[in-house]
Parts: sequence; structure tokens; C-alpha cells
Amino acid sequence: MAGVTEPPVAEGRVADAVAGHWVDGWAPRAARPYLRLARIDRPVGWWLLLLPCWWSSALAAVAAHRPCPDPWHLLLFLVGAIAMRGAGSTYNDIADRDLDARVERTRGRPLPSGQLRTRDAAFFLVAQALVGLLVLLQFNGTAIAVGIASLVPVAIYPFMKRVMPMPQLVLGLAFAWGALMGWVAVFGTVESPALLLYAGTIAWVIGYDTIYAVQDIEDDEIAGIRSSARFFGDRVRPAVGLCYGFAVILVGSAGWLAGIGPVGALGVALFAAHLARQVMRLRERDGRGALALFRSNRDAGLVLFVGLAADAVWKGILSA
Repeated sequence: MAGVTEPPVAEGRVADAVAGHWVDGWAPRAARPYLRLARIDRPVGWWLLLLPCWWSSALAAVAAHRPCPDPWHLLLFLVGAIAMRGAGSTYNDIADRDLDARVERTRGRPLPSGQLRTRDAAFFLVAQALVGLLVLLQFNGTAIAVGIASLVPVAIYPFMKRVMPMPQLVLGLAFAWGALMGWVAVFGTVESPALLLYAGTIAWVIGYDTIYAVQDIEDDEIAGIRSSARFFGDRVRPAVGLCYGFAVILVGSAGWLAGIGPVGALGVALFAAHLARQVMRLRERDGRGALALFRSNRDAGLVLFVGLAADAVWKGILSA
């Protein structure tokens, strides 16, 4: 629009980072490339990794007739999500540094822009992974084994966008893993509610990452990068709606098997309403709108967590 200019982008900041984030203004300059590599300036990523862990913890609390999710587990999952989101992003950027240089939105990342050397990023990856391992070792043996198994989809995801029409499926396998972890941390075994929650979370991840990929359709077409947004094309809205529909059905089924009551069911309903609103507002090739919708999934996930956790609290009050 004539007469309107975009706000300046801070030096080294990628286009979809949060404007005015403390990384850009307060962090030491030497630390900024590392913080950006870990996506600290884009906190929605670790929120989306964390929330399935918290859902699973809340669902386990309902099934175990506990008055609330284990606060220690919630804290461990928070620290672990930030560390492993950073490690996964660092690994992804190492693998994708050549592709990132060919996409407008990502060419400002620390590796393709030359802010960091690959060797520096590799050392940083190891440090973050060690923090994640320290967190994982606080849980029971089964949870440790399940957590280690999550490294398989994490390891192969960066290469899937070169060969799969829908690499978001593999991303879903990785980002949804927390839906198993909260349950296993309480019960020491993987059971049907956790598996249904995991399946529903995979559908949610495919849906929201398809929205995210709308930002890059033009550049991905030029660079030959595959994505679900390209795969669905002009059917992206109904495709996202189908993914979200499966997510709600499967998450609701997990809650039903775990024994949620009206409070938890209300949380699922509000989660469904939030996802439906996203689908209605989604527009093809509207990158800015897609980014806002993608980020709103943090709020959708928090609504579901609050509903499930409140259900455990309410049941605890009734049984007191």
C-alpha cells in the first residue's frame, strides 16, 4: 500500500521472528546467533512441543485420580521442551543450510547468512542435547526409553522435505511425542489413551504446520522443497480442516477413555472451536495471515490443557 512501510528488521533477525524480542535488544551480540539458532526469538515452537507433554500429564492425572498434574513433571517438560526444540532446530538448520539460503524467509538464519560456522552450531547442538538428556533422566526407566526413541523421527525429518510430498507427517511424529511422555511418566507404560492422544496430536501438527508452510509456497516451488501446503494446493483449507477434525475426534476419544468429565469435555470443545476458527480464516498464499494463525495454536493448546487440568482439579474437589 502506498505510503506504508514495513518496520525495519533487526540485524540478523529472520522475518518470522517475534518483533521486539529480548534476543534482538538485550542479549549480548555474541550470543544472538546461538539464541536465534535455538529459535528462542520464536517461542511458539517450544510451546507447541511442550503442550502435548502437558496434555498428557493432565490426562494421566485424570485417569490416576490425582488432584492435579504433577508440578515437577510440568517443570521438567518445560525445560526439556526449550532445550530439545533448540537442539532440533539447530540440527535442522545444519542439515538445511543450503536449502535455507534459497528461501527468502530463511536465508537470514545464522548458518546460511554466515553468522555462525557449522562447527560452532554442532557444538551448540551437543550442549542443548545434554540438557535434554539430563531432564529425561529424571523420569522412570520406561519414560527414558520412550524419550530416546523420539530421536528417530527428529533425525530423519530434515531430509524428508527432499523426498516426501508431506514431510509434515514426520514432523508430526516428532512434535507429538510428548503426548506419550506425560502418561508414561505417571503410569510407566503406554496405554490406549496415550496412543489416541498421540495420534490426535500428529493430526494437529500436520494441520498447523501446513498453515505455517503457506508462507513459503512460492519459494518452495522455486527451490524444489516439498511441503503439505504445496501438496494440497488450492485444497489447503479443507485439508487443514480434515486434519483438525481428526485431531479433535482422537483427542476427545483419549479423554473419554481416561475418564474426563464435563470440565474436560468443555476444554476439548473450546479447543475444537479455536481450530475451526483458524480454518475459516485461512487464505491461500496469505503468508502474514498464515503466520498469525500458526502462532495462535499456542492459545488453542493452552485452552485444552487448562480444560484437562481443571477436570482433574474438579474431580479432586468432588472426591475430597
